[in-house]
Amino acid sequence: MKELEIWKFAAERLRRNESVMLLVVAESEGSSPGRRGFKMIVAGDDLRGSIGGGVMEVSLAELAKIRITNYEIRIKTEIIEQVHRKNAADSSGMICSGRQTVIFFELNSEHLKLVREIIGCLENHQSCRLQITNYKFQITEKPSKIGTQNDDFRFERFNENEFVYEENLGFKNKLFIIGGGHCALALSELMAKMDFHISLFDDRADLNTIEKNKFVHEKKIIESYEQIGEFIESSWNCFVVVMTLGYKFDEIVIRQLFDKNFKYFGVLGSKAKMKTLLKTLEKEGFDKEKLKQIKTPIGLPINSHTPEEIAVSIAAEIIAVKNAKEHIGISEK
Repeated sequence: MKELEIWKFAAERLRRNESVMLLVVAESEGSSPGRRGFKMIVAGDDLRGSIGGGVMEVSLAELAKIRITNYEIRIKTEIIEQVHRKNAADSSGMICSGRQTVIFFELNSEHLKLVREIIGCLENHQSCRLQITNYKFQITEKPSKIGTQNDDFRFERFNENEFVYEENLGFKNKLFIIGGGHCALALSELMAKMDFHISLFDDRADLNTIEKNKFVHEKKIIESYEQIGEFIESSWNCFVVVMTLGYKFDEIVIRQLFDKNFKYFGVLGSKAKMKTLLKTLEKEGFDKEKLKQIKTPIGLPINSHTPEEIAVSIAAEIIAVKNAKEHIGISEK
């Protein structure tokens, strides 16, 4: 997990009694390269993470180094607005349009305990809520229920100097792969590099591809796919990929999960077979419009054949849906 690397770097420098600057993208609009939650830790001689790249990132990283090494102009907390247009007053040097707001917050050895708590949460695949204000860096209580993607972040600016930024650290998306064959193995390896907590389900305990799969965070061998609904709940940040051994198992899974709402629900299978299956379910009274929301054949149409190519097509489709504003069945309003 990339975020874990950032915090470990911070902890190592704080342990040496060095100060580092935490840069966080608090807001992002338009074509800004840095998206909300992007982070960077800048030390006097090195850095980790990214707030979007390009000349904008280089200039802000250099500014952060100056802030923590030059005591005459040392500023421990500030907000910097970046506008990505050539002639704008706060121009970032980029011309991609859009804007972003970046928080600078200096961390020192007094913050080491909190940084280590963050590392512990991330290593144990737990979530914790980070809060940064113009004078404070702390972990606060996470909201009891996350209803929309917007709940993962909060940024309010009260005046030029006072603000609050909150973020649920850790995995913000959950990927459930149902079926543990070769395609699942390839998809798991690819998706492990992204911001997804990955759970794998199968009803075959002795499958060698499940044993080889070191990329998922959780494996569950269930007695029957009739039970799958017990393990997956409706959520705006749930992505479900069905790739079982065959057509009849796919049907069982669809029936068990149909009444739930996910951001993505895809089923691997031939176009002809899946068309027949969906028609059968429609005749039984399953909602036609909701059946249309099931992605099948799964993945982008790139004429993929091997498990690795299929994984690329599925991953690309998942990322496209993840980054879209529309959610299936659940409104952000």
